[in-house]
Amino acid sequence: MFLSVRRIPLLLQNRKINAASQILAMEKPYVLASKPGGRDGIFEEFAAIIDKHFTIVCNEEFVKSNKQFADKIEAVFVWSCLPNTDRGLLQSLPNLKVVVNGGVGVDHLDIPLISSFGVKVANTPNVVDNATADLGMTLLLASARRLVDGYKIAMAPSHVPQSFMGCEVSGATLGIVGMGRIGYKIAQRARGFDMKVLYHNRNRRTEEEENTVGAQYCEKIDDLLRESDFVMLAVNLSPQTHKLIGKRELNLMKPTGTLVNISRGLVVDQDALVEALQKGVIHAAALDVTYPEPLPRDHPLLKLQNVLILPHIGTSTYQTTQNMVERMVTNALAALSGSPVPDEVKP
Repeated sequence: MFLSVRRIPLLLQNRKINAASQILAMEKPYVLASKPGGRDGIFEEFAAIIDKHFTIVCNEEFVKSNKQFADKIEAVFVWSCLPNTDRGLLQSLPNLKVVVNGGVGVDHLDIPLISSFGVKVANTPNVVDNATADLGMTLLLASARRLVDGYKIAMAPSHVPQSFMGCEVSGATLGIVGMGRIGYKIAQRARGFDMKVLYHNRNRRTEEEENTVGAQYCEKIDDLLRESDFVMLAVNLSPQTHKLIGKRELNLMKPTGTLVNISRGLVVDQDALVEALQKGVIHAAALDVTYPEPLPRDHPLLKLQNVLILPHIGTSTYQTTQNMVERMVTNALAALSGSPVPDEVKP
């Protein structure tokens, strides 16, 4: 069968239209995020994981020309608490379907507000557990054995601290406040140091789980605080845990005790902690989290010799960060396709 000369241009035009339609159908969805590689953005080496599935609109670019992207953006990736998903942002994104947080804690997100716009919220639990538990034990060991002072002496022998004698970790008592996934992994690690493990949690673990890590349940947090040589905070920030550790709780701790916080800064009354450290109510503190972050350079915590502070790096390993970004993508793609979101956080 031969085509007429007149029909050939029409056929070619239809093919072009179909090809263009296929290209448009294959266009990647748009995601709003802080600039990869920036101070508050996802590390640049992991941006390719997102770029494979999404067109990334940097928050800075969106602020300058939001009308160009507002209708296209269907997902927001929150990293280091940014972009700020407030009412103004939500109102400006009519086709937004999901906000995905890099990390477990979502205390910086107004989930009821986001949900009121018909937008789902997800985080990245499970993948952060090992790295965070590792850092908790790192802080405990570094504080107990005065590693920072040891480093300073090795680098400058003239540096003479008040004392560089450390505390014994093996055989000591560790009290874990918050026996969720991360708390349980801390208990697993503590067992390797022959530590006696106490824990306080909203819900008691099963007898089998307790026996596996040799943990004893304290129904009252006061009992845990009185008996522990090291107190490790591994709870989510909520109205119930806001300033959970205050002046009263610190006074219950041993004067030789050390407070380790890997949860959120606001779980501790920071003013009360400063006073307790200054007056010798407790021996030391080791903190991966503070409020605010970073602390003002003139904050009294930065002037104390019995405090070890890190810049919230609990999940900062290559493997964990890659897993977090991959999980963010998985959650977002599920939301955009109308499938169940694996790590959805309900209001």
